[in-house]
Formats: sequence, structure tokens, C-alpha cells
Amino acid sequence: MESPHGQNGLNGSLQLPDPEIVGHSSSDWQAALPVLSRGRVTLRELRISDASSLFEMLTTHEVTRFIHVPPTSVDAFERFILHMHEQRTNGTGACFAVTIDGLDKAIGLFQIRATETGFSFAEWGFAIGSPFWGTGVFQQCAELLLEFAFETIGVRRLEATVAVRNGRANRALQKVGAVQEGVLRESFLCKGGYLDEALYAILEGDWRASRVRRLLRNAA
Repeated sequence: MESPHGQNGLNGSLQLPDPEIVGHSSSDWQAALPVLSRGRVTLRELRISDASSLFEMLTTHEVTRFIHVPPTSVDAFERFILHMHEQRTNGTGACFAVTIDGLDKAIGLFQIRATETGFSFAEWGFAIGSPFWGTGVFQQCAELLLEFAFETIGVRRLEATVAVRNGRANRALQKVGAVQEGVLRESFLCKGGYLDEALYAILEGDWRASRVRRLLRNAA
């Protein structure tokens, strides 16, 4: 999974709610996450029934190579899903299940959480099962998540950290417009060793300008 502190099949980690963060004011997404679709992918609310497929997809050696240790059982994934529902209700975060056409089971996660009161500043992470790497699923999901972050929640700055050695995750973030702002030396303990992490950020203004350029290219 990928996530806030350098994890996963792409980049991320599973993050539990931070009781120090006060959420965004009440909004529709806090009652229930919207269903977001693009191309062949759909992001939807996590369900308890997703726990078994997430355990299958996100605990393989390929996926966990550069991420924080994911839940270690189906029961643990169920508890994680309940935590994500609490985060959404509190307005401090949202976590979507990734599904694809013709396969309504979770093959990964995309997560966003506030890093300060009001959700102007946030971090995101993702994890996708290795059978779906290189298929375009990440790109479509990332575009949906970014639109949700900047348009629905009102994020101004969205950060991600990823292990420098995780070339796939670094390339994926760069492809969706994330800018590397620095390297956090030995900031990530992974499988008994400390790894450097790259810090990436996407600003709301940059995202909007990029979207306008893309629309103009498509219209040409």
C-alpha cells in the first residue's frame, strides 16, 4: 500500500486516526464517501467484506517491501477498516477501496488524512496489489483522489513520503505532478533497517493549472 510514510506496492502505509487532529466541518463525505469512477477503476467506501481481499493483495513480499507493516490478518484488516470509518466520520481522513470493472473486490487502497485542523494540509498514501502494477490503475485512481482532495475536501497542500529506493512509487508520484521537495534521511524503519525517504508535495494551485493544461490539450 502506499501511504503517508513511504509504503508499499507503490508507496504507502496504513495510518490509524490521530486523536490530536480536529476534523473538517461536517460535510456529505463525512456521512459516506462518494463513489468515484474513471476509466476502468472505481474508488468506493471500504467494506468489512473487503478485509480478506485486502489481506490477500497487500501482504505479499512485493507489496510490503518498502512499506510499514500492514495488518497481519483478516481480523486486523477488519479493525483497520473500522478505524477508517471513524476517521471519515470525524472528518480527519478518508480511505477508499480500489476496484476495477468486472471485479468488485478491493485490490488496493487510497488514503488521505489531515495533518492539521481544517484539512488545508494533508498527506496521502496508496497500496495496490502487485498483479495490477503497470496497468494504469494507479494513474486513474490518483487523478480521482486528487480531485476529491482539492475539490471536495478543500486541501491546499497534499504531501506524500516514499522510500528513495522505491523507484516505482517515486515515478508514480512524479507522473501525477508531485514535486520532490527534499530527502528525509534515515526517516523510515523498514524490515530492521533505516531508509531515506523522498518528500513530495502537490499544491492546489499547481493541480488546477495542470488540469487546465490537460483540458486544453484534449480539446485541441
